[in-house]
Amino acid sequence: MGLLSLSCLLLPIFLSLNLALSTNSEGNALHALRTRLSDPNNVFQGWDPTLVNPCTWFHVTCDSNNHVIRLDLGNSNVSGTLGPELGQLKHLRYLELYMNGLVGKIPKELGNLKKLVSMDLYGNKLEGQIPKAFAKLKSLRFLRLNNNKLTGPIPKELTTLSNLNVFDVSNNSLCGTIPVDGPFASFPMESFENNQLNGPELKGLVPYDFGC
Repeated sequence: MGLLSLSCLLLPIFLSLNLALSTNSEGNALHALRTRLSDPNNVFQGWDPTLVNPCTWFHVTCDSNNHVIRLDLGNSNVSGTLGPELGQLKHLRYLELYMNGLVGKIPKELGNLKKLVSMDLYGNKLEGQIPKAFAKLKSLRFLRLNNNKLTGPIPKELTTLSNLNVFDVSNNSLCGTIPVDGPFASFPMESFENNQLNGPELKGLVPYDFGC
């Protein structure tokens, strides 16, 4: 009987602890981002990882359920790398990291942000290829990766993003050809300028990644 009473006493404590850990997982992901970045302007002031959730943090917006839906760090003079932990922000809709000093590769885990509407990473020093995992972002409408140091072909898988309205990869070092299917049929050529691209895809005539 004593053991049963002890179990009844501990169960609410365990459930509360589990809920707190779950709620703060987004805070943990954002704090991990903070530790990766240099912040000379102190834009991360108030990012306290001990809080139940990050909804009171500067540059973070949450919905009514205290889920992070927007991260606004554009033009904040931060520098460093992005990590896979950003993929834990499952409810994120807007990722604004433009005009900073970000370097390294774009984490493929960003492809897990299935509610994402807008991703702005332009004006950094990001390298490597555009992740094919971005093809999982079916809600994505705006993808701006221009003015970086990206290489490789434009993933053909992105042609399945039927909601994509704006796509800009100008001023990189991308190679191969430009997709012509899906939303890519309507993107202006300015979105692809100043790369090493060989013009629109010529199906059946040259390989898609011709020149890479």
